[in-house]
Amino acid sequence: MSGGPDSLALLVLAAEAFPGRVRAATVDHGLRPESADEARLCADVCSRLDVPHRILTVEVARGNLQSEARSARYAALAVWAEDQAIEALLTGHHADDQAETLLMRLNRGSGVAGLAGVRATAMVPGVELPLLRPLLGWRKSELEAVCATKGVDPVRDPSNLDERFDRVRVRKALADADWLDVAALAASAANLADAAEVLEWAAGREVAERVERDGDMTTYRSPAPFAVQLRVLSSLVALHGNEPRDGALARLMRSLEAGQRGTIAGALIERTGEGWRVLKEPPRT
Repeated sequence: MSGGPDSLALLVLAAEAFPGRVRAATVDHGLRPESADEARLCADVCSRLDVPHRILTVEVARGNLQSEARSARYAALAVWAEDQAIEALLTGHHADDQAETLLMRLNRGSGVAGLAGVRATAMVPGVELPLLRPLLGWRKSELEAVCATKGVDPVRDPSNLDERFDRVRVRKALADADWLDVAALAASAANLADAAEVLEWAAGREVAERVERDGDMTTYRSPAPFAVQLRVLSSLVALHGNEPRDGALARLMRSLEAGQRGTIAGALIERTGEGWRVLKEPPRT
């Protein structure tokens, strides 16, 4: 829990629904001077609700800040959950989160996988621990009301008002556009998650039936729709290099004609008359 209205409302609701069965943890990433005080605030709220709480301090690696912080957070939570024999991890993602993410990614031209909303049930990355998001049908305003009813004062993160961040600008635009239905946008994100699951299933079939390995080269021949080919090529590029961004890979695929080559994420892709060849990008001289 972060101390924001979403995680605090989740704490309150879970403690009432499952008395004596809830445990909470706050991950202190150490990225802001206030983070230690905010973690202690979470501990105080948990004490009031008679919920055992632990503060987990992590170091965030260099690179993409949000991505590295997420990886560090889930790794720490996985260790804590195993130590506490916890059966599932709950997070406070809600409908406004889904709507904001959908609009942000639409604005970036993302494909189906990028537009897909998070699932109500998933697994914690890297471990066999269920990850549950029970608040996806709730609005942020409803969660704030839960906190107010219980006399819980959420942390106000100043970065949530900093319009240098895409999400903050989208959140403000969404609040000002009363003609947009946040619940409907969240439902669309869920529908796109269903579509993304279909594409993953089809791509898995393609890899099993139409991909051939010959030493360091992988060949994929298929008349499948472009979206399915994109998912297959993404997995093959990751096999020979790194995970590519779908938008960049799609642009490269559309630009290549038979016999042409291109590189992306450490892999070389060649368009053949029947499909694609993928191999590790050769070293530059």
